[in-house]
Amino acid sequence: QVQLVESGGGLVQAGDSLRLSCAASGRTSSGYAMGWFRQAPGKEREFVASISRLSTGTYYADSVKDRFTISRDNAKNTVSLQMNSLKPEDTAVYYCAADARAASTMGQRSGMDYWGKGTLVTVSS
Repeated sequence: QVQLVESGGGLVQAGDSLRLSCAASGRTSSGYAMGWFRQAPGKEREFVASISRLSTGTYYADSVKDRFTISRDNAKNTVSLQMNSLKPEDTAVYYCAADARAASTMGQRSGMDYWGKGTLVTVSS
């Protein structure tokens, strides 16, 4: 079992930056690809970014490419999402996910092995 706890959400203005963190406990997170997903009000959960076990590959949704950066620290069992140039349409609950399958496929699947409970990001205009 892997437990995931997100932090770092909050209320920011358009153009600001925010850094989300996800702390993993239980089985070592280095055995899993990690990812971030988000769900805006009234919308389905969508893929944001993912990173492979050894950080050799990172993958992004087109909507966040060049603005968001995913990273991980296996020694600390954490994964982060640096979000720059935030837009009102980035407003959502952001979820951390861990999966035993390849990080490159996380954007094509909705089911992950483990999910956090989410952290709310609100971007005001």
